[in-house]
Parts: sequence; structure tokens; C-alpha cells
Amino acid sequence: MKRYSLIFVFCFIGMTVFAQGTDMSFYTSEYTRSGSSFNQRLTVLETVRDAGLTGIGEFYHEALKFLLLRIPDIRNITDHDAAEKSAVILCQGLGAERYTAAAPELWQVVEFFDVAKNDNEGHAMSAALNALGQVGGRDFLPQIVLRLNNFNTLSITNAEARRRVQVAAIGCINALEAFQDAAGFRPIFFASIGSYDARTREVASRALPNIAEDPGEVIAEIIRDPSSDPSVKLAAWREMLRTRASDSSKARVAAVALATGWNYSTANISFQTNLREMRKSAIDSIRQFGAVDASVYENLERSYSSNFLSNTPDYDEIVVTLNALTALRTDEAIELLLKFLRDLHSRRSTGPWRQKERQVFEWVISCIGVTRTQSVEARILLTNIQRTDIYTPQERNWARNALIRISN
Repeated sequence: MKRYSLIFVFCFIGMTVFAQGTDMSFYTSEYTRSGSSFNQRLTVLETVRDAGLTGIGEFYHEALKFLLLRIPDIRNITDHDAAEKSAVILCQGLGAERYTAAAPELWQVVEFFDVAKNDNEGHAMSAALNALGQVGGRDFLPQIVLRLNNFNTLSITNAEARRRVQVAAIGCINALEAFQDAAGFRPIFFASIGSYDARTREVASRALPNIAEDPGEVIAEIIRDPSSDPSVKLAAWREMLRTRASDSSKARVAAVALATGWNYSTANISFQTNLREMRKSAIDSIRQFGAVDASVYENLERSYSSNFLSNTPDYDEIVVTLNALTALRTDEAIELLLKFLRDLHSRRSTGPWRQKERQVFEWVISCIGVTRTQSVEARILLTNIQRTDIYTPQERNWARNALIRISN
């Protein structure tokens, strides 16, 4: 008989809600009725949620305040589960209503239903974080950044604990994405490459482009940071290329990536590969976006020379470096190309002169021709090579073709 009475009461509540539109006085009375259990209040909330009402942000806010006041009354797991489900409904409602005034109470939900407490599923915490983003609760941005940073550093082997943390982490990501503040970029970036499952990493990856149009400074800091291993640095650089940042900003970060690619020392073969990939990608970006300072030329020279002198040269790095200098066409770039050619010319006389030297010689001469430089030194050097009999007819022909190009 009691069961049928409850069904009748909530059917009546549902009809009243629909009949009264946004007048929530009856509903408020039922929800706050003395002696109601957490499950009874949850049923009332479910009724209103299912009614699909709008414009009831104030009701949701007052209901959340009431729920927080009743938290000390929780006596068992049944009460706790009902309270958590109630919090989810209220947070979702407040988020949908964009009810800014509720931000402090939403943060209380985050703290009370924190997944650090074993009896919390994470759904209420995540819903509150989502809602904070929706209502614009930017006062809590530092706390959310700290929460996500902490999640990123956790090493969890227990599958259930891992699941709960990831639910909460997604809430942090969503909130920070909604704030669109550069402060959220770093923790979301580390979430995107962290030890989370594929779904969580994908949520973070999709959020990154929406955090800041130009996160160049943040990404440059990650690349410079000595505590970031080369795989992280490479991932950060690739993320920079995915942003909507200006060409000049990408050029600045490219200079940082190239410098770090040479300055970071490691015996780890995998990390060395990461650094080489980052250098080559950064050099290609410098080709596209330009050189921002003299350090770029110093490191471009290093990319050429280190590989040329190596017993196991990366010819791709040599080629991308020469292409970058050719595209830049600055005085510094032309001077480097001429320096390389002078060194090769000297080597042709004293040796060794193997297939490696001959191949690089062809590339350097071709690049000088493509620049169409008006350098007097370039003309003299190419003319000398063209007329010197230590070179093969084909080698002299390369010099002749380059002279024709710069003459035209």
C-alpha cells in the first residue's frame, strides 16, 4: 500500500510541475519536506529532470544548497548513492541553465564527491566540474588546474580506481576547455599524452585547440623544461603545429625546438630519435615561417655539420637544412651555404672525396643557384670550381648551371 502511495504522490508531482510551468513552489515544498529520505528526494529530482523544464536555475541552486546541508545526514551507502545521483542531476541542471551564482556550491560538490574518497564514483565530481565550465566559474580555474595536474601524475593499477579518476579527469578537461584560458593548456596537454585510456586522451586532444589560439609560450616552456623527456618535447612541438597560432609564433617555437634538439643530451636511442625528428620538423617550419634570431643559423649550421662529419649521417637532416637556408635567402643563410661550399672545395683538393661528399657538393651548389644570390663571392667561387680540373666534368657542370641561374 505504501508503494502505491509513493507512486501516486510522484505522479501528482509530475502533473503539478507540468501544470505550473516554471512555478516550482510545490516541487520545492516536496523536495524539502521534513523527514524525506535521500531516495525520496532523488525521485522528486528525477521527476523534474524528466519533465524537461527550463528557466529553473534558481530552483536547482536552492535544491543543491539543501542537498549540501543534508550531507551530514548520510548514514549508509544507499543514502550516499542517492545523494551522489541527486548531485549529478542538480549539477547538470545548473550547467544547462548557465546559473553563474551556483559556482561556489558546485565547487563544494567537487570537494565532497572527490574521487580521492573511495566511496565516490566520480560522476558527481565530473558533473560539477562540467557545470563549473558551463556557468563560467573561472574563480576556480587554479583549483581545477591543480586537480588535473594531480590526476596526471597518479600511477594507478587498480582498474576501478583508474576508472573513477578518469571520469573526474574528463570533467576537469571539459571545464578548462570551457574557460578557454592558456593556464589550462599544460595540464590538458599532459592528459592527452598521459597514461589514461584512449578515450580520455582523445577528449584531451580534441580540447587542446580550443584552449588558446596561440599557446606558443606554454609549449616553448614544455620543450625547454629539462624534466620533460624528448618524447614529451616532440609531442609538444607537434601540438604547436596543430594550433591556429601565427606564423611568427610558430617560427619562435621552432627556434626553441631546434635549439633543444641539439642542447638536450641523452644516451637513450629512442630519445635521440625523438630529438632528431623534432629538429627536422622544426627546420622545415623555419623554412616555411622564417628565422627569428641568430641562434637559428647557429643551429642550422650544426644540423648540417654534425651530420656531414658523422660516420652515420642523417641525409634527410642535411637536405632539410639546406632547403631551409635556400628558402630563407637572408645574408646569414647565403653565407652559410657559401661556407659549406668553401669547405667542400677545400676537401676536394685534400680529401677524402667519397660519394657522400660528392652528393652533398651537388646539393649545396644547386641550393646556391636556387637562391639567385648576387653575392660576388658566390660568383667567384662557382667560376673557380667550373674552371678547376680536379673536378669531374659533371661536377664542373653543376657549378656552371648554378652560375647561369644566379646570372639570370
